[in-house]
Amino acid sequence: MKRPLLAGMALLSAFVLFSCSPTPKETARTDVPRYTIEQFYKNKQIAGGAFSPDETRLLVSSNESGIYNVYEITIADGAQRQVTHSTVESYFAIDYVHGTEDILYTADKGGNEVDHLYLLRQDGSSRDLTPGQNEKVAYLDRSKDKKSFYYISNLRNPKFFDLYKMDVGAWKPVMLYQNDAGYDIDAVSWDESTLALKQNITTSECKLFLYDRDSKKMTEVSDPAVPASYSSYGFSKDNSAQFYTTDLNSEFQYLVQYDLATGARKTIYETNWDVMYSYTSENEKYRVIAVNMDGKNRLAVLETATGKEVSFPEIPDGNVTAVSISPKETLMRLTIGTSKAPNNISVYTFATKELKRLTNTLNPEIDPQNLVAAEVVRYPSFDSLEIPAIFYKPLTASSEHKVPALIWVHGGPGGQSRVGYFALLQFLVNHEYAILAVNNRGSSGYGKTFFKMDDRNHGDKDLMDCVYGKRYLQTLDYIDGDRIGIIGGSYGGYMTMAAMAFQPDEFAAGVNLFGVTNWLRTLKAIPPYWESFRKALYAEMGDPFTADSVRLYGNSPLFHADRIKHPVMVLQGANDVRVLKVESDEIVDAMKKNNVPVEYVVFPDEGHGFLKKENEIKGYGRVLEFLDTYLKGVKPEIVKTQG
Repeated sequence: MKRPLLAGMALLSAFVLFSCSPTPKETARTDVPRYTIEQFYKNKQIAGGAFSPDETRLLVSSNESGIYNVYEITIADGAQRQVTHSTVESYFAIDYVHGTEDILYTADKGGNEVDHLYLLRQDGSSRDLTPGQNEKVAYLDRSKDKKSFYYISNLRNPKFFDLYKMDVGAWKPVMLYQNDAGYDIDAVSWDESTLALKQNITTSECKLFLYDRDSKKMTEVSDPAVPASYSSYGFSKDNSAQFYTTDLNSEFQYLVQYDLATGARKTIYETNWDVMYSYTSENEKYRVIAVNMDGKNRLAVLETATGKEVSFPEIPDGNVTAVSISPKETLMRLTIGTSKAPNNISVYTFATKELKRLTNTLNPEIDPQNLVAAEVVRYPSFDSLEIPAIFYKPLTASSEHKVPALIWVHGGPGGQSRVGYFALLQFLVNHEYAILAVNNRGSSGYGKTFFKMDDRNHGDKDLMDCVYGKRYLQTLDYIDGDRIGIIGGSYGGYMTMAAMAFQPDEFAAGVNLFGVTNWLRTLKAIPPYWESFRKALYAEMGDPFTADSVRLYGNSPLFHADRIKHPVMVLQGANDVRVLKVESDEIVDAMKKNNVPVEYVVFPDEGHGFLKKENEIKGYGRVLEFLDTYLKGVKPEIVKTQG
């Protein structure tokens, strides 16, 4: 669902293609091998990258084993060691425990999103530090002396998250703040005296407060007279200042420093794109700022003393998705992805300016030259609004060899399709499907005006942006305009079903990945721990307990399933708490009753999204079979592995 951070607008007078730079016409290739779904999911996914106490290793999460486990990477030579060996649940690394080689990690059960914190000791034993049966927790940060850490938990009240501190060694929770008003706890000052609290108003507006734990005084940082979005990004180490991003009086998020003593504010970084996040290194030598620049990250690392930007090598087609600076401030870990390969881990040495890559996540059986670099494009919608999108053109496509195409719709509402690697998309492109990943109105990253354009209008104008994406594809001489489908996950799955029900003549087939089909049920059945966000979500989508229910009924594909006429495939996790399995059950049954060709795949051990490689291989392999059957009109051939 849309978050305040996770959204200007320009008019087009002619139906033309815009991109970052004109792309020269390339000769289509005829020698591109087709890779199997198994080959694409032999790739590794890597996340995290906390430095070990001696700064010789990185702690990461990887699905190399087929499911996410905790690994260590040696910085000197890139050697990897698997630390945990789970075969059932995914384990995600958090950090080393200060002064030890023990490790903190998090896990849920079967994708149910009820995350717990675990301690993994050097002897291999594991302990659940938050064992409440229905307790959901999230790790926040270490304390200044690193002898304890902060986390939030809904143990006391399933609806609200309280702030806790846990001392290393004692492992007993101590409540620092009882959250009875449903705030989001954004940050804790280093002396623990002040909390940054956020109150969601709508999905594009919130209020930011500072709470003094001693005096119990609440000070509003946000402007009470002007609606805006705010997110806190921590406090200075001397506890004199707080940092936050806001779009107050601006289309885009910018970074502000707030003086706790005087209330004075100073803008310290602003551009014509959203500042996504910012933080300082251990001793505040460097400030890291990430900017969402037209669908990819732009990373700025500034020397705080001089304001000078640290330069490091350009990465072609690269998207720096995350960074971490070592406690000694001599090394920086960068997580870098491209549209042709999953994220890789590199380490930058400040003294030598050397950038060293430590991982190679792409399956060596796949030649990246046979994959497609994403291109940022724009096209006009029905009302001339410019719609940004990420485009993948098969290397074999030409006017003499036309290919079918797919509209891909991201999750949300309020998400964003970005330049980066997604194995499913590259798999489909490799099998000659052009893909236009649409950032319809309501997507984040293009200004708050654009972000709010789908409020209480879902399945209408945002859907027409997808339809006009299809019409844009039909202007390209290498696309078969009669063979265009639509695919998406979560909110994108809703948009897929909305397209099939409300625009039944537009798309030849649809693939719904765990998408909403009944807004009335979904909005009434949101998990209790979403309580702080519930009113904001209702403000955007509509309140199912009021007269809004009429519009929500009208926007729900389930109640209009009799209009669906083209084939649909549905994939669903049985443990999904956001889009309940019953939603997919009912839309599938409704289509079958109307004799619409439908294929339904349910994974009993997944939630909202699929984490296990065996399930991705099974589900996404069948997506290709479905599309080949209904868009190409042929049963897919068995593709032999390319060496």
